[in-house]
Parts: sequence; structure tokens; C-alpha cells
Amino acid sequence: MQLRYAFRLYPNAGQRTALARAFGCARVVFNDAVRAREHARKAGQPFPTAGELSRKLITEAKRTRERSWLGEVSAVVLQQSLRDAESAYRNFFASLKGTRRGPKLGAPRFKSRKDARQSIRFTANACWKITGHGCLNLPKIGAVKVKWSRALPATPTSVTVIKDAAGRYFASFVIDTDPAADATRMPETDRTIGIDLGLTHFAVLSDGTKIDSPRFLRRAEKKLKKAQKELSRKQKGSKNRAKARLKVARAHATVADARREFHHQLSTKLISENQGIAVEDLSVAGLARTKLAKSVYDAGWAQFISMLAYKAERYGRTLVKIGRFEPTSQTCSTCGAVDGPKPLNVREWTCAACGTLHDRDTHAAINVKTAAGLAVSACGAPVRPGAIPAQREETGSHGIPTGPRAA
Repeated sequence: MQLRYAFRLYPNAGQRTALARAFGCARVVFNDAVRAREHARKAGQPFPTAGELSRKLITEAKRTRERSWLGEVSAVVLQQSLRDAESAYRNFFASLKGTRRGPKLGAPRFKSRKDARQSIRFTANACWKITGHGCLNLPKIGAVKVKWSRALPATPTSVTVIKDAAGRYFASFVIDTDPAADATRMPETDRTIGIDLGLTHFAVLSDGTKIDSPRFLRRAEKKLKKAQKELSRKQKGSKNRAKARLKVARAHATVADARREFHHQLSTKLISENQGIAVEDLSVAGLARTKLAKSVYDAGWAQFISMLAYKAERYGRTLVKIGRFEPTSQTCSTCGAVDGPKPLNVREWTCAACGTLHDRDTHAAINVKTAAGLAVSACGAPVRPGAIPAQREETGSHGIPTGPRAA
């Protein structure tokens, strides 16, 4: 499978200017491709092919006075921008036909120079390399200083340079992992676990372990409120407003990075200690329409489950998702009697059939494990890894990493 390893970049002033030029050229080529296809659609003509767009928007455009500055950046950056446009249209048409899973996608839109995140991608054809001093040498940009938080497990196939809303630069390397090497990194175990995700406790395990919710957003609300108030008082278009916007973006980035780090540490711990893991397929979008919306987004359940999914596939573990309508909080795990729904303030309940006293969250985690069919593995039955979708490939306009972890 393919994974992305992101590392912080520290370009100097000249390199930041060169990167801004590359971001702008890639954005212009992407917009030109979208515009050409829109003109063909309105004229009732067939869409231009990728080769025609490459010849017209890159090769021939460099010879004109209006687009001569496209030659100041690597041609690979421009070609990859065209590929991003092709991928965007391909996903859009697949969504229209219903062959693409997930929410419906709209038609590709024009990119703006004011977008919070900018990115460009270099493939092996660009002849980029990591120097002996640990710098990332990019064509027509130079050797950029990299903060290496860990060693790359294999030779990268491509690198994406990203500038996020907080003004930080990252290099995201695409790595093809070795299944045999990954299998040796995790200890052998036959343990299985069920997880009940919540708000009071982020996760309650079927063995009775309760993991408190860090509530990163709630803890940073006072600081975020102050930064947002300062931003609203600045005059639009002024330099002080740009500085205030960066403060708000950096405050939000701190919260997101802390949450992501917590999810990575917990998901890695659970994957390393258990062969089988069962979770509930929660409707985060539905819960976000309730009065608990801020707390639901602060918990980040979807990101955590996504991490469990790709790590389980990478290390040969089993992740089972049960239906969201499974009555895990209503069924007695001792006798199987269904006791009906209960309000959220009821944290303990006694089964009317057998008289067993249950802790609501721990009991729900046990039922999640039972519903996933993993309860028998505690007696020694083997648990085999199931079919889990692999991580999507790296693209230049999606999946922006904001930390040194693999995502």
C-alpha cells in the first residue's frame, strides 16, 4: 500500500519566492484546463484530451507573451497540475454515475490565489533528490532545509510541497510500503477488543479501560476567541489583517496537530496490542447537525477510525465496523434481552430480565465486540485480516498533511 510521510520544510526568502511562483503557475494551468473543458461543454464539442491540453496550455503557451513565465518553473509541476484537473473531472463523472463511493461531488472549480492551501507535486521525472546534508533539492527552487522527524522506510516515488493556511511548508513523500517488513514490526497477539466512542470518554474498551477525551478545541476556545476578535477588528485588505489571519490559522493548526497526534498514538497502541478491533460505524455528519456538533467535531471520530483502518490493513490486523443502528446500549450482554432505549444521562442500568448491573459505555463496547463476531477469538480462535480499502494515492490538491506523521 501507499502512505504519505510529511516533514516540515524551512525555505529561505528566495526559495519562498520560487515556491510562490510555482504555486501560481500550477494554479493557472489548472484553471486553464477547467476553462478549456467548460468552453467545450458549452459549445457541445467533445472534451479535449490530456495530450491536447498539454500541448496547448503548456508547450504552446510558453511561446506566447501572456504565458511566457510558465517556463520559469519545472515542467513536471505543470504536467501534474493537468493530471489533477483530469482526476477531478474523472471523480466528478464517476460520482454522477454512482460508481464512486461517498458524497456527491460537484464539478471542478477554479482555484484562487487566496486559497488557504497551495501545493505542487514533483515526480521522479523532475529529478528531485535528497542531498547528503539532508536537504530536499527541488528543480528551479534549490536545496530546501528539511526537519527530519524520522527516517524514510523506502525510496519515495514522488514528493508534494504544501503551504498550509498557517504559512507553514511541508514535504509529503509517497512511499510504497513492504508488507513483509511491516508484518515483523508488530508483535503477534490473539487479543481482540471492542471500542465504544463517546464524548465524556473518547473511547471505552470492552476490557473496561476508559480513555478520557482531551477536548483540544474546548481547551483552546479562549485563545481562539481572542484571536478571532482581533481579526474582526482589522481593516480588510490591510497588512495587520493578514497578520491577524495568520494568528488565527496558527491557533487552529495547533489544535488540529494536537488532536492528530493523540489519534495516532492511540490508534497505533490499539493496533499493536490487538489482532482484532471492532468499532461502530458512526454517522458523524448526522450527529454534527445536533446541539453536540462542536463536541463531535472536537472528538474527531472519523479521523481516528480512518487511522485504524489503514494501520490495520498495513500491519495485517482485522478491523470490523458494525452498523450504526445496532442496539449496543439496549441489549444485555449476559442474557441477550433488549431493554429499550435510554436517555444519555443514564450511565448505569440494571437488566430487567437477569438483574445484571451494567456500565453503559463498557457494556456497549462489549456488545460492539460481540456484534462484530470477535468475541470467540478470546478463546483462542484465529482472527484473519479482512478486506479494508487502501489509502488513496497522493494528489496535489487533496489530503493536505499538517504534521510530521504519516496520514
